[in-house]
Amino acid sequence: MDSGGIHRPRNVDWKRAAAMLYGDWGTSKAYVIGFAFSGSAAAIKYQSFPIILAVCALTALVAYNYVLVCKHFPDGGGVYSAARNQSRFLAVMGALLLVANFSVTASMSGWAAMSYFRLPQSQIATATIALIFGVGALNYFGPKHSGSVAVSLAVPTVIVVLIMMGLSVPHLVTSNFEPLRPNSGTNWLAFVGMILALSGVEAIANLTGVMKLDPGATLENPRVAQTAQKAIWPVAIEVVIGTSLLGWAMLSLPRSLEPLLQSRWPDMLSVLGEYYGTATVGVGFGKFFGIAVGIVYGLLLISAVNTAVAALIGLNYMMARDGEMPKSFTKLNSYGVPRWPLAIAVILPILVVAFTDNLESLFGLYAIGVVGAITVNLGSCTFNKALDLKWYERWVMGITFLILFAVEITVAKTKPDALFFAVCVLGLGFALRGYSQKRAGLRTLIVSEEVAAHVAPESVAEFKLNLDPGQAILVAARGPNPVLGFALEEARLRHGSLYVLYVKELAVSLPGRVEPPERPRWQDDRQAAKIMYGMLELGQQNDVPVVPLFAVSDDPAASILDLSATLGIDILILGSSHRRALTRLLKGNVVTEVVKNLPENIQLIIYG
Repeated sequence: MDSGGIHRPRNVDWKRAAAMLYGDWGTSKAYVIGFAFSGSAAAIKYQSFPIILAVCALTALVAYNYVLVCKHFPDGGGVYSAARNQSRFLAVMGALLLVANFSVTASMSGWAAMSYFRLPQSQIATATIALIFGVGALNYFGPKHSGSVAVSLAVPTVIVVLIMMGLSVPHLVTSNFEPLRPNSGTNWLAFVGMILALSGVEAIANLTGVMKLDPGATLENPRVAQTAQKAIWPVAIEVVIGTSLLGWAMLSLPRSLEPLLQSRWPDMLSVLGEYYGTATVGVGFGKFFGIAVGIVYGLLLISAVNTAVAALIGLNYMMARDGEMPKSFTKLNSYGVPRWPLAIAVILPILVVAFTDNLESLFGLYAIGVVGAITVNLGSCTFNKALDLKWYERWVMGITFLILFAVEITVAKTKPDALFFAVCVLGLGFALRGYSQKRAGLRTLIVSEEVAAHVAPESVAEFKLNLDPGQAILVAARGPNPVLGFALEEARLRHGSLYVLYVKELAVSLPGRVEPPERPRWQDDRQAAKIMYGMLELGQQNDVPVVPLFAVSDDPAASILDLSATLGIDILILGSSHRRALTRLLKGNVVTEVVKNLPENIQLIIYG
């Protein structure tokens, strides 16, 4: 349990982490390849293969760097966490660039999904807005198991890609290749235009805080280097090889199909599936396979919309918990979802779509966010002397940082709309940050490093309870109900201490470690205070020591288990669940999860 009282169970193994990464990173092929035949000035058509290979090489280089990032940040290595070691201001800037990135990711993924579903061009924008609003409505009830859809779609997507590559390999030719233009500036712009293959790589760094630990590692000294490597490299290899081969397959199509490629570049993979399926098996199979490719990638892109919305909610909530955004951003609805972050996560992508004409115009907006966030992350790690990086690792990371910094500057210079968008997001974000800090009564002071070290929160020893001997009983309840009275009777009869636990459910995906300025207090929660004050008074009347416990958690069952083991509980008392079947299906049953994982030395009483 971290300093914010939020328990983040490490239950994500490398397979699930890889599938979740692929759900975002693997979608890049859906629109990167076809960009070579788009109507933009950077479209270089039959000269694009060297550029595609260069982008794939950079993708592999970035993957190597993020293996290092995950190794050195086992509690969350996203840009916000990595940059915070250098500067809070830099961390907020990186986080705001991620806000811009996720906003455009939701818009672009939704737009591309509608293209793969072959909606008329005039209806795509409206359908995308409706999709984002629908995803936001679903997230109102919490993003429980939000990664499950991406995980279930990862396998069929990989199968479709492998089939497509297998069908196209016998037909690959080099006769359509054209040499690059001698103008290096034009080639650089084409490279920058296809840089979208880096999409989603930040997702894996944000997952390290919930990854399963390496063998021999402990919660006090966590290590996830092996888990991260197993998750990153298979996805990176698939993205690099798949993008290269499918790009080659696109350039191997007859030149007579060039008008078709220009008109259908947003769903290029469907075109490839239909053509090579027809050439290898027949017309019927070709049409069927083209439709199947469109459905699979369309669904995966819709999953990417959901992932981006959930990430936006978590990122804004985390900054608010850390004191960087208004405190009102931390207020939760009845399902544990932050109200204002949810509204922002829906409104921003909808505004992006509303002011966008086509998918191509979204590319520039997207690049400035994702490249900026990765640049800040790698730059912060490069210049962080506290990281135990080998000299060649630091040099490779530094070179990657310089390349991406050049890309970011190029996007800002050549894409004024993207620069305007980034400035608006950064300006509004820093304005909210200044407002929140002013309301909190915070002032920025310049002090020496020695003084800062003495007043840092981590220098203050944590308060620890001095527990009396005897049986310890823990009761967990969501409201005033008979189970509390039963627990009090048991504690009185056994002459033991009674711990009363109230878990405030937090249904939000957190992209990194949360470090709020203060711990959550039960006195500030109306429902918890109603329970605790009543139990404290009853305990005093019956000579039963009552210890209130309050936690904010995205996994109540894991929090109950963690506290039971930490406090040395002898008896755990839970109330039986009377929730309806549909609610149990969507949200899960806390009692069932506790029963499956409770240590044998702790007795369990289910009261009902």
